Amino acid sequence: MRRRICALTLSLALASGAQAADKVKVGFISTLSGPSAALGVDIRDGFQLAVKMNGGKLGGLPAEVLVGDDQFKPDVGRQIAEKYIRLDKVDFLTGFVFSNIMLAAVPVAFEARIIYVSPNAAPSPLAGKQCNPYFFVASWPNDAYHEAAGQHATNKGYKSAYLIAPNYQAGKDSLAGFKRYYKGNVAAEVYTQLGQLDYSAELAQLRAARPDALYIFLPGGMGINFIKQFVAAGLSADIPLIVPGFGSDQDIIRPVGEAMLGLFDTAHWAIDFDNAANKRFVAAFEKEYKRLPSVFAAQGWDAAMLIDSGVRGAKGRIADVEALRKALKAGKFESVRGSFKFNRNQFPIQNYYLRVVGKDSQGRLVNKTIGTVFKDHGDAYVQDCPMK
Repeated sequence: MRRRICALTLSLALASGAQAADKVKVGFISTLSGPSAALGVDIRDGFQLAVKMNGGKLGGLPAEVLVGDDQFKPDVGRQIAEKYIRLDKVDFLTGFVFSNIMLAAVPVAFEARIIYVSPNAAPSPLAGKQCNPYFFVASWPNDAYHEAAGQHATNKGYKSAYLIAPNYQAGKDSLAGFKRYYKGNVAAEVYTQLGQLDYSAELAQLRAARPDALYIFLPGGMGINFIKQFVAAGLSADIPLIVPGFGSDQDIIRPVGEAMLGLFDTAHWAIDFDNAANKRFVAAFEKEYKRLPSVFAAQGWDAAMLIDSGVRGAKGRIADVEALRKALKAGKFESVRGSFKFNRNQFPIQNYYLRVVGKDSQGRLVNKTIGTVFKDHGDAYVQDCPMK
């Protein structure tokens, strides 16, 4: 009798397509070469560390992670995405750093009903009218760090602010976010080339403008070069510099050094967060890679843990995309940031903090949390999202 019941249960599962998979295959695509490679490397290392700490599994199933380098090129990112989906038959895509590359590639996933879990890029179009059931953000909306920075500049009473960002989707989102909460005068809004490394012309214009504060969104090698040139030009003594969290994180601190001391930034995470998941992550990352984690590494870890929660919540039935979506949207995982929940557009609602670069007990340059700028903050576009 028991054998007949088991056989019936199995046949019903097979008929409904609800059987558990024997493994999870993830296509990880990121910028792993060139001046901005440190960002993709940190996301990759955080993601792979989470899988390793889970015993090589996601949601209890053995995990295979395919890693591809988009070379900072949208066409390359899309080509790899097509290969992973059509030939390698991945169950998830993740990894992109830059919005322009991600936006070129994710339509391939959406068409195939493959879920993309973003460990970084979360552009405004996908938060509003173009929100997509197969797009989940494990990081933060493109505007959010910048909104918090704009609020900080307002809190400080800066009457004029000079704004610089690269000319692409995330750059436009960044300055739109800053202006949304900044109540002072915008002295200038300058868009540079994406990947630009020489800022002599921009620094000359900045010197002439003499603003009360400068806000920049220049990720990776762009930010490293700008801050070095900004300090060398002697402008740091006269113009307060505000950056988003990744603009003064460990990947920037390492090459720039002492010039980072006292720099303020805004972020959703910091090394010093006092929760069990974060303590485990920071200790494991430093032990594994012999360096302190950046916000990008934290986002890579959380992206893996979100996928883990989705597979587990769907009881391994990853072919049942709707069950998988429901499990992912529940957001039941221990995030390094602490509290985590999704808005209806599958972008997070979370806190944003003010941090300052200082020295820890070992004399290392790190970000220290000094206050909360926003609590339970969503995004400005969710009301336009038709999803429920």
